[in-house]
Amino acid sequence: MALTIRRAQRDDAALILDFIIKLATYEKLEDEVMATGEDIADSLFGADPKVFCEIAELDGKPVGFALWFYTFSTFQGRHGIWLEDIYVEPEARGNGIGKALLVDLARRCRDEGLGRLGWWVLDWNEPAIRFYKAQGAVMQDEWTVCRVSGAELEALAGEP
Repeated sequence: MALTIRRAQRDDAALILDFIIKLATYEKLEDEVMATGEDIADSLFGADPKVFCEIAELDGKPVGFALWFYTFSTFQGRHGIWLEDIYVEPEARGNGIGKALLVDLARRCRDEGLGRLGWWVLDWNEPAIRFYKAQGAVMQDEWTVCRVSGAELEALAGEP
């Protein structure tokens, strides 16, 4: 089997959205997906993209993706990469695809002199946690994620 990792192209927008929906369904968060194919195309392939995506193909067939963006660590004084989403089709798992996507991003970090590669994993997702630990990931249990969105974001933003 031939595994390749390639940079996503504009005509992959519907595929990327499909992967996002499948990931959200697995995570029991499908009700939170509001993105459209147009949103994905504009964000990843517009004039000044701030987010990027790699597509994993097995024998020429798309079977997974990694969607990421650059971060900055004030402590390190260096940029890093935040892996927002990674997904591999269930029937393609066990072929090294998830690892290949992580290796691709780790190499980008190394080659660009970036300080870290980070991501979240749901605390109930034991298979993913085992996989990430096997890749050398260290769980950051002492941190709590904070988020403001929807009506709370509007209230925090206040009057225009």
